[in-house]
Amino acid sequence: MIHLTRFNGSKIYLNAIHIELVEGTPDTVITLTTGKKYLVKESVEEIIAQMKRFYQESYLAKTIGQPSKSSE
Repeated sequence: MIHLTRFNGSKIYLNAIHIELVEGTPDTVITLTTGKKYLVKESVEEIIAQMKRFYQESYLAKTIGQPSKSSE
């Protein structure tokens, strides 16, 4: 999960796995794979940094790019 702030000041946590698109238009808009959109205060760069940390700390980062047993 990544921590974000809506423009009304409320805090939200989004599952980074479900983020499809992050746009700076100039406000930052996050579109999920469900089509739901969120307008947040954080910059695109801040969101990308949080997503990188999420994947680095999660099990997914440890398995993505690893050769499968059948290809060894």
